[in-house]
Amino acid sequence: MMQIRKSTRQIHIGNVAVGGGAPVSVQSMTKTDTRDIKSTVAQIKELTKAGCEIIRLGVPDAEAAAALKDIKRQSPIPVVADIHFDYRLAITAVESGVDALRINPGNIGAPERVKAVVEAARSRQIPIRIGVNAGSLPRDLDPALPLAERMIEAAMREVRALESFEFDLIKVSLKAFDVPATVAAYRKISRLIDYPLHLGITEAGVPRTGVIRSAVGLGVLLTDGIGDTIRVSLSAHPREEVFAGYEILKSLNLRQRGPVLVSCPGCSRSEVDITVLAESVSQALTGIDKTIKVAVMGCAVNGPGEAADADVGIACGRGQGILFRKGEKVGSVAESDFLKVLLKEIQSL
Repeated sequence: MMQIRKSTRQIHIGNVAVGGGAPVSVQSMTKTDTRDIKSTVAQIKELTKAGCEIIRLGVPDAEAAAALKDIKRQSPIPVVADIHFDYRLAITAVESGVDALRINPGNIGAPERVKAVVEAARSRQIPIRIGVNAGSLPRDLDPALPLAERMIEAAMREVRALESFEFDLIKVSLKAFDVPATVAAYRKISRLIDYPLHLGITEAGVPRTGVIRSAVGLGVLLTDGIGDTIRVSLSAHPREEVFAGYEILKSLNLRQRGPVLVSCPGCSRSEVDITVLAESVSQALTGIDKTIKVAVMGCAVNGPGEAADADVGIACGRGQGILFRKGEKVGSVAESDFLKVLLKEIQSL
């Protein structure tokens, strides 16, 4: 059973509300060289078209930090600067107009450097995400502690560090490759703080396996009512991350964007190649923004009933199939016309 979403403080990253009952937003990260302004802006615009709502950029050096001003000016969605080690890059990023920072205060250095970053963020009223990763935890943490406990301790240190400077525009993430440890860490910290939480399974892998690992971890937490923003981290083009993020939210009825395809796996009753037809329909649905449900079923035995709430669907048989809307038969279709007729019905919607 889906739990009521945990109530968190609301912050704003640009024009996107995060927490406080706002819809769970889908984020990604550019995989271009931030110093290459043209390529980076092009990728941001491509991701925006795919549905990305917040974009994060790596800022490895001063040249990348300086490029943020032009990138931010051309970006149609809020920009988050990802900073490690050099606090001066964070200050430059703020001065360049970014909408948020992602830092790990523990690797920024002395308290006065963290304070300088906080003061810069406060001057523009932009949030800071405390990003804890299992692979870069403070070395002084007790190695005997479970991974989840070490991640929580690292995060709480950083929360206290920002709060010590009376700063509360905070978002927190605790990411690991290990799904059970990640879930345990988020569940516990959600009871300790009311700051919004960004969910992710870090370094999840290539799409074939990474989507599954991410869906399991994020799905469990979202079902618990935990999470305000998500990113699916994949070794792939970032548009795949955005697509996967929405599919996870759609499967939990948390967000609706674009078509939903219902297709049966096929069995001994199938008299047509349902895999080929379903894949052809899936490809044809790419780029459609309208929220519609389309069904491709392998036989007439259960097809219309199992996809009764589909806006349009087809139950396939040898030689001919049944075209249906909302579970009601509206006509018969010759096998050679399955794809053509179904796509025509989709377009009519």
